[in-house]
Amino acid sequence: MSARTRELPRRSCLSVPGASEKMLAKGPTLDADMVFLDMEDSVSPLEKESARDKVVTAVRDQDWGEKVLCVRVNAWDTKWTVGDITTVVGNAGERLDEIMLPKVESAAEVVAADMVLRQVEENAGLPIGHIGIEAQIETARGMIDVEEICAASSRLETVILGPVDMSASMEMPSLGGGLDIPGYPGDYFHYVFVKILMAGRANGLQVIDGPYVKVRDPEGFRDYTRRAMELGFDGKWALHPDQITILNEMFSPTQEQYDKALAILETYAQATTTGDRKGAVMYGDEMIDEASRKVCLKIAARGERSGMIRSTG
Repeated sequence: MSARTRELPRRSCLSVPGASEKMLAKGPTLDADMVFLDMEDSVSPLEKESARDKVVTAVRDQDWGEKVLCVRVNAWDTKWTVGDITTVVGNAGERLDEIMLPKVESAAEVVAADMVLRQVEENAGLPIGHIGIEAQIETARGMIDVEEICAASSRLETVILGPVDMSASMEMPSLGGGLDIPGYPGDYFHYVFVKILMAGRANGLQVIDGPYVKVRDPEGFRDYTRRAMELGFDGKWALHPDQITILNEMFSPTQEQYDKALAILETYAQATTTGDRKGAVMYGDEMIDEASRKVCLKIAARGERSGMIRSTG
């Protein structure tokens, strides 16, 4: 995978339709951490092949800054996957960071993409392993095999929940895939969220929640974002520019959390390396130990990825 992108933040992952030159031109101007140029669901079948050249031009000719730049290709059960990879990766140049594989149902699909990418990179003069892979889990079969999928390739950087297709795959009666089901006593996707999170974390991947389809419902979007954020997901998709600001805020630590994490790390380091070299020590009215250090390391890293600076106050 690209060494540049594995540790970059993906708080906000903006979907940009690959067939829309207007939206492709707007993508670099928005404050999303990650942008993926979509050649799958947002592109009609008759526009699939022509979208490839538009995506290549957008990657090569526009200034994407430090964003993670990804292209979502079509799934392996279509006729476009290999053509998408060979055309886009083969012609887009080094600025492209990743491809996203939708509807992944087995580790073999990731391995197949890895092998195609290796040949395309070699033929295009790209460093072998430069292009990372993001895997979308969107079906019951993919969920059953998610552990093997997340371990399938060193190119993998993220695993993503696709809630709308997952709802369809599970034959849920609701027409609002991924949205609340009135009358259901609890979070009907909790198992799905936690299983994907565990599989991703066990393999060192970032874990991303998919879209919230009501793009004009900021409060509902904030509520659903909180669900993924509280579980420990790294980010969520944005389908509209207005959603980006909410995501960047919610998937970053507060200044108080960031400052406290750094202070605990300093206190613990001093306690374990000087004087009696204690393995547990008080921080105010809290007992901190090695487990506390691990939690604080994650919060500090998330703050650093978000560009936070320690408060001097």
